Amino acid sequence: MSTPSTDSTTGADADVHRASNSFVGDVWTNFKRWNLKAVRNPFVLVVSLVQPIIFLLLFTEVFGQIAGGAINRGGGAGISYETYLVPAIAIQVSLAAAITSGIGLVNDIEEGMFEKILATPMNRTAVFVGKTAAEVLRIVVQVGIILGLGVVLGAEIATGLVGAVGIMLVGLLFSLWFIALSNAAAVITKDQESTIIAANLLQFPLLFLSSAFLPLDALPEWIQTFARFNPVTYGVDAARALMLDQDVMTVVEVTQFSGIWNTLVPAVVVLAVLDLVLGAIAVFLLTRATSSDVK
Repeated sequence: MSTPSTDSTTGADADVHRASNSFVGDVWTNFKRWNLKAVRNPFVLVVSLVQPIIFLLLFTEVFGQIAGGAINRGGGAGISYETYLVPAIAIQVSLAAAITSGIGLVNDIEEGMFEKILATPMNRTAVFVGKTAAEVLRIVVQVGIILGLGVVLGAEIATGLVGAVGIMLVGLLFSLWFIALSNAAAVITKDQESTIIAANLLQFPLLFLSSAFLPLDALPEWIQTFARFNPVTYGVDAARALMLDQDVMTVVEVTQFSGIWNTLVPAVVVLAVLDLVLGAIAVFLLTRATSSDVK
């Protein structure tokens, strides 16, 4: 008779062995499984949230006055640095949380669970969609926490509750491409340390070589050039447009729409295309994976 300490296939994990008969059923099985794993290991959730909170507190206290001057010179008179920074931290939360997606998959590979999934008739695309849906739910909640903390610190969301929901949706859309990239790295490396190193090597350059913490006008020209091709710039600008209720797009000139839509439309298009391309690559790698690949 097995005991709770020795039975590794109870609960949602056991559902994997009883593969569903439909795509939706497979998605739901994986969605439940990854949510249960997150609840059982809250340390990962806390770590992915604590780092952005530290950034929010430190940057507003240490760089608030200097950055505030740069914002005012850039045409943002009357905007506090807390208000300017919160959208960037919301995107950082999405990025940090997305990193843990690949780490979770590597854990599955190392524990042999992913090999068992590959041996079932479960739809491979549904496996990725269900896993991603669970992680997206977590990211939306974490972005909501950051917005609440930002308001407590003095940030103002000019577009109100609708804007706050919009920022959470932008964080969701932004996170999808990095979730896909993180999972692709996990399938390729099959090693936790390599996945973490690869993700972190990307995270901080992407954040600092963008419009996240300072207006691009205040940064060197080579950073401004890099920012035009940096997904973080589009995510931050979209979230900041909703935060300030202003057109703040810094890297492409769009005038076909009005107000904040001149920022939101190009940003959403860029992020959606990136999501589709990298999502397709991640699904391709998952569908091509075999049991021998992950041993």
